Amino acid sequence: MRLINRTPGRAGAALLRAAPFLAAFVAYAVASHYRLLENPSDKLLPAPATILETAERLFTQGDRRTGRILLWHDTAASLRRLAIGVGLSAFVALVVGLLIGLLPYVRTTLAGFVAVVSMIPPLAVLPILFIVFGLGELSKVVLIVVGILPFLIRDLSGRVLEIPSEQIVKAETLGASTLVILLRVGLPQMMPRLVQAVRLSLGPAWLFLIAAEAIASDQGLGYRIFLVRRYLAMDVILTYVLWITLLAFLMDWALRTLARRAYPWSEAGV
Repeated sequence: MRLINRTPGRAGAALLRAAPFLAAFVAYAVASHYRLLENPSDKLLPAPATILETAERLFTQGDRRTGRILLWHDTAASLRRLAIGVGLSAFVALVVGLLIGLLPYVRTTLAGFVAVVSMIPPLAVLPILFIVFGLGELSKVVLIVVGILPFLIRDLSGRVLEIPSEQIVKAETLGASTLVILLRVGLPQMMPRLVQAVRLSLGPAWLFLIAAEAIASDQGLGYRIFLVRRYLAMDVILTYVLWITLLAFLMDWALRTLARRAYPWSEAGV
């Protein structure tokens, strides 16, 4: 049997999934061991045990000055900004993408503009956002919106354009108005694609959030990472990075589960 036709069993698949993570952990542990063996006070690659101790302290011990557990406080601040930015982007993209995909006048007016805006590097306009919107919460949310909204609009409008014209003709034959076609033909077919598009945009959204928090903020996961970097506190930085990775994974898993249960007929839950 050709290799292309072979698929791993359940146990083999689980082992293969775990292998890259195990290899990365072993490589880090070995590099850390030899680096600390050469210089026990080295801070660049802390031992895995040191990272675990730091993680336990960050998750359970409060700040000496305020008494708050800073990691949970930073997590709440970052997740709030991320939720507002991604949620607002998804809503606007759903409406605009639907209109661009189904209404020729809107498509002629906005499709080219959205395509051009999507080419602008969002981080390049970050100073402009801070000047216009200030250094508060609004500028950070706006950066997320600016960063992912054009992509979402283009993706969703493209999905609407893929709807077979026969469906629209049948709806018109049955007397459906433009609004009914938008809501009963276009919208149901866009929802699975919206979930998939949001999943793909979570990575860039985290990037823009961390960048905004690192430059101008007094709380948040990105702010804390860039705050402790001056002390070379790699154990704290790695703990925060792993925590962000876990949060992103859980968000993706939740959206994938939602897509599988709400839209089992689509491919959005893959």
